[in-house]
Amino acid sequence: MLTKRIIPCLDIKDGRVVKGVKFLGLKDAGDPVEVAKIYDKEEADELVFLDITASFEKRKTLIELVEQIAKNIFMPFTVGGGVGDIADIRNILNAGAEKVSVNTQAVKFPQLISESARRFGSQSIVVAIDAKLVTSHQSPVTGNGQETGDPSTRLGVNRRPLDSARGKQETDKWEVYINGGRTPTGLDAVDWARKVAKLGAGEILLTSMDYDGTKDGFDIKLTKAITEAVSIPVIASGGAGKPEHFSEVFSKTSADAGLAASIFHYQEYSVRQVKEYLRSKEIPVRL
Repeated sequence: MLTKRIIPCLDIKDGRVVKGVKFLGLKDAGDPVEVAKIYDKEEADELVFLDITASFEKRKTLIELVEQIAKNIFMPFTVGGGVGDIADIRNILNAGAEKVSVNTQAVKFPQLISESARRFGSQSIVVAIDAKLVTSHQSPVTGNGQETGDPSTRLGVNRRPLDSARGKQETDKWEVYINGGRTPTGLDAVDWARKVAKLGAGEILLTSMDYDGTKDGFDIKLTKAITEAVSIPVIASGGAGKPEHFSEVFSKTSADAGLAASIFHYQEYSVRQVKEYLRSKEIPVRL
């Protein structure tokens, strides 16, 4: 069995590491280079750098900062934010990153995924999906519990509980957001995940907007839905508050990695503490 990866994330705004809750209320969490050095010493499996306002502000990723971080760490490094075209991807890889994460432009121009995968290899292309729960669609069910009728889903209706009298059951649906979580797209997250996998993405960075920064645990339903829909690796993100949350997401879903920020940035737990806990639960990790 492949080892599960533990990945700290550096959300960058104005050249500083920041962290908020549900993409709002951002607070300063330190200098990116110094924080990256700490995670390198703690033997994190990878590091993710997301310039979270670059797309919204319509500017490029902070390449000089990427170069500084890359010079000071010895672990795989993924960079995203403000990636608009093939030239941006090439510049980020040349600056020292092993992978590039695309989100907003991938939604607007899906061919960016296939073209970049062809040029640089699928292993270098990560598609970030920021997803938010928008509906629980009710589908007619037969007496044996099997769904009938039209399986299509309409986003944007209110959630409702199981209606046994009418013989209906719910299916959660999530909508894809872009521009750092500011703009809804109308895209169904599971359908979009399937599409990016077919286009050649090597990995999906999946963030639950509903759970982000809450420390209440990963969104198991969302993560399970996405991991069951695709065969490429999925990084679960949003909601980690303690080692038990990593154990839960790995035992209840097929996530290949768990990403967190708050618990690591504010030294509530170290990467090693999380890994040691997972090892005690017989979840394979690199120590």
